[in-house]
Amino acid sequence: MATVDMDPEVARGLFEEGATVVLLGVPEGTELGIDYKSWQVGPRFRGVKMIPPGLHFLHYCSSNAPDRGGETGPRTGLFLTLKPREILLAHWDPKEEDLDFSATQDEDEVGRVRAGLRDLDPFLGPYPYEVMRKWVSLTDRVNQELATRLQPLSGRVCAFSDVIPELQLTHTKDRDEQNLPRNDTECQSMREGLDRLPRMKPREGTELRFSPIPTQTYPPGATPAQITQCSLDLSYALDSLLEKHHQQQPLNVLGELQFAFVCFLIGNVYEGFEHWKRLLALLCRSEEAMRQRRDLYLGLIAVLYHQLGEIPPDFFVDIVSQDNFLTSTLQDFFQFASGPGVDGTLRKRAEKFKAHLTKKFRWDFEVDPDDCEPVVVELPDGVTLD
Repeated sequence: MATVDMDPEVARGLFEEGATVVLLGVPEGTELGIDYKSWQVGPRFRGVKMIPPGLHFLHYCSSNAPDRGGETGPRTGLFLTLKPREILLAHWDPKEEDLDFSATQDEDEVGRVRAGLRDLDPFLGPYPYEVMRKWVSLTDRVNQELATRLQPLSGRVCAFSDVIPELQLTHTKDRDEQNLPRNDTECQSMREGLDRLPRMKPREGTELRFSPIPTQTYPPGATPAQITQCSLDLSYALDSLLEKHHQQQPLNVLGELQFAFVCFLIGNVYEGFEHWKRLLALLCRSEEAMRQRRDLYLGLIAVLYHQLGEIPPDFFVDIVSQDNFLTSTLQDFFQFASGPGVDGTLRKRAEKFKAHLTKKFRWDFEVDPDDCEPVVVELPDGVTLD
């Protein structure tokens, strides 16, 4: 780990009040990082010191030795909320290729580490203070309670899901009992071959626990006209999500948006990107909510301002259709933000944000959106148009 140039006063404050994560036995060559920075572990590495109190994301990838190919495995990470002068202690488990933090619960062992911290100091890398401002800007809405609720029950955020078959079909007779195609005959088509593959599901406790985006966007008993309106203005669906998952703190939905983004950007979890897209679309296409929830949308602009600086603009372009998901979503947002009844401060902030994105990324929000065409709305069973 490289040394970091740091203001002496800041360094003294972090040395005295910063937390320490002691990581013993991590194999040389392992890619390990905290927040927005990562390194390859050297032979003397024993952990990270001078960590500012608060929320952090520790992540690592096991790797083979150079003489065995040097391949790096998928990234694993965990969110930590650290207190001033706190010490966390973990040992590398070579069988699981993971960090075991159970030693943190052993007060005697942690006490011995604290007593010998000065001797351990040369083997501890300093927290990368140069990325702290960026990290805080990406996570300032995520608190410990929210991170605990959203991360997997296992406590690990994994780049690749740990999946198992939905059905245990060990023998051919097991497939026969489920009326599934047998595996002892030749496939006649690609579709048949795909159908024979086992259906997989995430291993219990390993999936991220994002708030489900409502699939029904209209209230029970809605008329056809109301159903059509709720497909154009997603405020009912957004209110349903906030009522069910963020009732006490509606602004926590911005923390969930940040959590999903970090899981994707740093944790390499594609599911995080998909949830970020769906949640952002829900927020940007809720016209009535924009009039009612001024603080939520002022916060959304601030969150997006920092997030969009971290990914190349062409990343959002669909490879097949060449449509930019983000420009079409934000076009709806800017259109609603300029509508009647929107708070003046929010309107001006949205105009400035639009100008910033237009200048920085050369995105055109003035073109006529394709979705000006008639919207096809699926009516629920039993509902007909007169």
